[in-house]
Amino acid sequence: MSYVLELKDVRKSFGEEVVLNNLSLVVPEHTATVLIGASGSGKSTLLRCINLLETIDDGQILLDGKEISDPLINVDDVRRKLGMVFQSFNLFPHKTVLENITLAPVKVQGKSVEEARSAAKALLTRFDLADKADQYPDRLSGGQQQRVAIIRSLAVNPRLLLLDEITSALDPVLVNEVLSIVRDLKHDGMTMVLATHEMGFATQVADEVCFLESGNILERGSAEAVLRNPTNPKTQEFLKRVHQAGRL
Repeated sequence: MSYVLELKDVRKSFGEEVVLNNLSLVVPEHTATVLIGASGSGKSTLLRCINLLETIDDGQILLDGKEISDPLINVDDVRRKLGMVFQSFNLFPHKTVLENITLAPVKVQGKSVEEARSAAKALLTRFDLADKADQYPDRLSGGQQQRVAIIRSLAVNPRLLLLDEITSALDPVLVNEVLSIVRDLKHDGMTMVLATHEMGFATQVADEVCFLESGNILERGSAEAVLRNPTNPKTQEFLKRVHQAGRL
């Protein structure tokens, strides 16, 4: 089996606090791995380490079999292969939607402006945002801004897409319009690692669900196994709280 991403005994601390505790994970090609767990369990830090926004203390991170956690690695070369979407949209407010999407393909990948604009417009059309191309982010709803942020990540044709609680800043009414894009990407075979509190959505897209607590993966398996029939008492307690909050 071809692994796009491998984590081997990854450890990360902030001072005395261990955030990732010898964590290992593999992500096969064309699969979606969903990270669940309470705030502070290590999900966001894990995604940031994969994207080299944080430096790990020990272990290895491999992308397509090549170690990217080596201190001597060219970070820019790695990030050309990764797309990351954050909780906050992180769009440039002084640039239009089209300019936000074409910036990385032109500046980082060296594509011509014409090529980048053509590809961006195709993505906007596909995800029903063609009429927003010349608008500025503050003229869009939160759901539209987050969809643009996802499209911006797709514009670089990433080998791996990382999604960090992409609906957490949205009004509940707007959540589904963002998640619908991820469902489409799953159908297309995009390799993804995503952290979410939306358990119903996780059930729909996950090939593997990993429950994290204190930087450890306490339980992993199919969505049916972990979300419907968890065996670890801590997973059970977490999902009980999620159910009470109305997210399952």
